[in-house]
Amino acid sequence: MDYFAYMLDDAAAAADGTAAAGSWWTMPLMLAVFVGAMYFFMIRPQKKQEKQIADMRNSLTIGDEITTNGGIIGRIVHIKDDIVTVETGADRVKIKVRKWAIATVDKKIDAKPNVPKGGYKVTGVKKAEDKPELK
Repeated sequence: MDYFAYMLDDAAAAADGTAAAGSWWTMPLMLAVFVGAMYFFMIRPQKKQEKQIADMRNSLTIGDEITTNGGIIGRIVHIKDDIVTVETGADRVKIKVRKWAIATVDKKIDAKPNVPKGGYKVTGVKKAEDKPELK
């Protein structure tokens, strides 16, 4: 009941023109805060996720193991424009899918292996004559 009486007093004050001077801008301010919160909590993360998915689909290479939106798991054998040919199973069945149907890249194949310029050096190997138990 007190809230209802408060609302009646507020309505009467507004009708008389004696309402608080700053009360007219509170509603647009609250609306702006609400829209800003919606942007930062809903729209911005969704745009970021869409950009990551687009980057993943644009960086597909032959040999990558992927999973489609339908749950098909396979290895990419051919890429042409928007169509990707995926090889699945031991019987090597080939399926053509669109890039937008690829959900995840399970195993990314590096085009260039990460090998040092001079190659690998083998260290710590002892010859058979150095080990008495092998003689």
